[in-house]
Amino acid sequence: MEATGTDEVEKIKSKFMSAWNNMKYSWVLKTKTYFSRNSPVFLLGKCYHFKSDAWVWPDALDIENSDSESWTAHTVKKLTASLEASLTAEREPKILSHHQERTLRRDCGDSEMRNEVYHRKIISWFGDSPLAAFGLHQLIEYGKKSGKIAGDWYGPAVVAHILRKAVEEARDPELQGVTVYVAQDCTVYSSDVIDRQCSFMDSGETDTKAVIILVPVRLGGERTNMDYLEFVKGILSLEYCVGIIGGKPKQSYYFAGFQDDSLIYMDPHYCQSFVDVSIKDFPLESFHCPSPKKMSFKKMDPSCTIGFYCRTVQDFEKASEEITKMLKSSSKEKYPLFTFVKGHSRDYDFASSPLHEENDLFSEDEKKRLKRFSTEEFVLL
Repeated sequence: MEATGTDEVEKIKSKFMSAWNNMKYSWVLKTKTYFSRNSPVFLLGKCYHFKSDAWVWPDALDIENSDSESWTAHTVKKLTASLEASLTAEREPKILSHHQERTLRRDCGDSEMRNEVYHRKIISWFGDSPLAAFGLHQLIEYGKKSGKIAGDWYGPAVVAHILRKAVEEARDPELQGVTVYVAQDCTVYSSDVIDRQCSFMDSGETDTKAVIILVPVRLGGERTNMDYLEFVKGILSLEYCVGIIGGKPKQSYYFAGFQDDSLIYMDPHYCQSFVDVSIKDFPLESFHCPSPKKMSFKKMDPSCTIGFYCRTVQDFEKASEEITKMLKSSSKEKYPLFTFVKGHSRDYDFASSPLHEENDLFSEDEKKRLKRFSTEEFVLL
């Protein structure tokens, strides 16, 4: 009985501290978000329609209090069941033999199991643990090496460089096939990107990596220029886009898509219970957002970092062509928001970064750049 009483006290204490932190850090509370059922939703380069697509994580339907959102759990479950039934009827033959049924169930089961393993693996990289490759503990350590401490302002450009270092230093074998490139002064040098993607092995063969391209930009002066609205919507509509690091003044958000003229974002400041990602079958609910938020584009702070993902060199070449066309069509002035340039940065008389000292994670050139970016008004850590 005493142990039970202690557990209850700890739960109450945990909820109180969570509520206090939510109020302390910009009054982050769960509120209703209304999405139009007549307008498409664009998320990470994909277009969804409420009338034909279910665009939420299926297990999110079971999250407690989901009936307080704009769509009730019951409504969404009915819609999902209806869609699955109709799609299954369209894809599958009318009559299947017992052997075909068993094969289909086995293949679906194996695929779901693999997806579940990768799902949990990816989440574990962001766990609240000093060992997590992209957890806050590691990001703060990389921040210290750039001259920052926990509680300092971390602008979107600074975050881009810290994420690059985090990927470079990651030791998980499954992260060795990914590299990160951060644009210099709003310019993406194509040969530098391809060099990051392609590395020569001892056997003489070429090993190709996927690349995440991060482009720090500014969408106006003191306030965001509304002329960039269509450009941002166009970027978020591209299949290569992985979202935008940004927010509104002194409040960092992750923009994942849009509906009409409103940006769809997730807020990292909402406090949730600790999850030990080292245990088997750890709960996944707190790592997913049952109710993404919407925000008017004009409230967005002009400083942000745009992200793109290219699986192969061919993907990068295709993406650079598509993005360049979009940049030219959206630029009313002589200079676009950022550019793709052929060749290496060193070909344009820019001094290449000096070699890192063994005990120094950031080069002197990078430290100067990070110091210049540190005036941006965002807090991440």
